[in-house]
Amino acid sequence: MNLLHAKILGSGRPLIILHGFLGMSDNWKSLGSQYAEAGFQVHLIDQRNHGRSFWSDRFDYPTMVEDLREYMDYHRLIRASVIGHSMGGKTAMLFACMYPERVERLLVADIAPKYYPPHHKWIIDALSALPEGKIETRNQADDLLSASIPDWGIRQFLLKNLHWVKPGQLGFRMNLPVLSLSMEAIGAALPSGARFDGPVLFLRGGKSPYIADEDLPGIRAHFPQAALETVAGAGHWLHAEKPAEFYRISLNFMNS
Repeated sequence: MNLLHAKILGSGRPLIILHGFLGMSDNWKSLGSQYAEAGFQVHLIDQRNHGRSFWSDRFDYPTMVEDLREYMDYHRLIRASVIGHSMGGKTAMLFACMYPERVERLLVADIAPKYYPPHHKWIIDALSALPEGKIETRNQADDLLSASIPDWGIRQFLLKNLHWVKPGQLGFRMNLPVLSLSMEAIGAALPSGARFDGPVLFLRGGKSPYIADEDLPGIRAHFPQAALETVAGAGHWLHAEKPAEFYRISLNFMNS
């Protein structure tokens, strides 16, 4: 059995955090430490083909749901609260619908259960165009990416995936060949009829287009108890852009 890699922080009530597409558990380290100090045992998980977890040709939400179930079984987590951002939010939503008895509370960060057309291809293409085996410094990778990805913040997010493959050679942790073929799977909608009746909070960035007001009826068709809150001034990476507000709202929800 391939088991997902995770960083486990603290002790107390189980809390699982699932990163977004091209992200990794390290993106949540600061917030994870705060949740641990607040009395949670925090599981910062790398989903398959990301971070330090295993690579596989299979990459879709039903498969990632089973990865999470196996992880919880291995660690003897009967129930946990789950936070999922973007792609991780889709995994978390489907997991809650398939295994409702395993989810205490669900927080979905800036993603709705609807279908999203592929829109990450330009990033994958930019990463795939880097000279394989010839990246020696982070600054070199940043310079090469800057022509096709002018946004400094997006580049820094992506460059967190760099690691030393061997002395003098950097590479990316994510499985770019498989992810480049998985654009449709990443945008997939929650299956019709999927439903979770437990407490759910959808938290969106005020400047992000991912969750619109008109998405709320569709959200509540799957999650009848869902509430929707907005982090003003934040974009899609709301937990990184406004960490204090994200922490305050999320902690209030998980403790309510």
